[in-house]
Amino acid sequence: MKNHRWSIVILIAFGVVVNYFDRINMSVAMPLLQKEFNLTPGQVGIFLSAFAWSYALLQLPIGPLLDKIGVKWVTRVATVIWTVACLLTAVANGWGLIILSRVLLGVGEAPFFPSAAKAVSHWVPRNERGRAVAVYDSQSKLSNAIGAPILALIVTEWGWRGGFLATAILSFLYAIVYWIWYREPHEDKRLTKEEYKYITEGGSQSSEEASGSAIKNIRYLLTKRKVWAVFIGFAAYGYSWFLFLTWLPGYLATEMHMSILKSGWYSAIPWIVGTITELVIGGWLVDRLIHKGYNRTRVCKIFLVSGLLLGLSIIGAAFTHNPNMAVFWISMALGGLVVTSAVAYSIPTFIAPKGSVGTLTGLLTFGNNAMAIVAPITTGFIVQATGSFMYAFLIAAAFLVIGILSYAFLLTDLEPIEAADTKLSQHSA
Repeated sequence: MKNHRWSIVILIAFGVVVNYFDRINMSVAMPLLQKEFNLTPGQVGIFLSAFAWSYALLQLPIGPLLDKIGVKWVTRVATVIWTVACLLTAVANGWGLIILSRVLLGVGEAPFFPSAAKAVSHWVPRNERGRAVAVYDSQSKLSNAIGAPILALIVTEWGWRGGFLATAILSFLYAIVYWIWYREPHEDKRLTKEEYKYITEGGSQSSEEASGSAIKNIRYLLTKRKVWAVFIGFAAYGYSWFLFLTWLPGYLATEMHMSILKSGWYSAIPWIVGTITELVIGGWLVDRLIHKGYNRTRVCKIFLVSGLLLGLSIIGAAFTHNPNMAVFWISMALGGLVVTSAVAYSIPTFIAPKGSVGTLTGLLTFGNNAMAIVAPITTGFIVQATGSFMYAFLIAAAFLVIGILSYAFLLTDLEPIEAADTKLSQHSA
């Protein structure tokens, strides 16, 4: 049996790397943009959140769109849009156009994570999904580890426009590769009959559509306690995640008085830690324990709660002025948080009603990415008012406590939710 399914997972993983290079270029280039446009910390927060304005809001319609049209065409069009957005940022001649291009980038990249989850539900059997999700989701951390120093070097040498041009070229190359390589399992001639049988018998979801309207399906999902459990927990994780993603280089540059290049290298350390912990713990260890016969719900809850508890290490960063200690505490926090990310992204592939993985993933990523609007702006205005990141980090810790309580007390099981029409027909019978 060949392992063609893993080439699809790797293709998705490269897409995540490209996505995050596109996102963090603004964070790395911000000291130069702040100087050129004379921005206050509050205005910096607005700049850093612009991407999420469209990205978060589109998560709700994107899920049903994926369930109706399919992964292949939605993602093909998306790759073209985000490539154009990167190019527009590089040639923009004013801050208004830069914000507009970042909003367009959010439009282009909005479908990618819901489409990745849906692709995994089609291509990967249930017993390998934890590993598959960790492989691609961990790249959102690795791309920061690699991207921060590389983009810092490009921005130092060629200015902030050079950084955006580099990511535009990378996006264009990925768009070509995706168009050529991605197919659904039933139409991919490179997939052997043996592997196709292994995938389908392993519990993969077919490519069929969800029944009912998008609004009806979302309303039905929101009546389920375990959907709310993951929604709240994932949003709580998202606040800290987007604080680090948008403000970490700026925090090191302003509060720890580092150069752009040095802050890029220091920023890489927590992301390297996060990449390793997500792959080893969130992916391999979770799948291993479940394969050995441990209860899936119990294993997932333990790692979700433990990961957010480790995330509370951000409190240590709130009370230190030593850059080495700050990076240590942030690495501890991020190392724990990303384990919960891998587990949370895999949950829709287990609990979504038939044909609704995209809808449920879109709903969860909406809650998660709403924090990409809240966290950068809140942090910016806190720093502007207090001159310090201390209260910003403590607010992130408070969100994590809410997430811990949600996973601990609301998450009941990871059994598939019955389709709304199935439940209706049973009642009428």
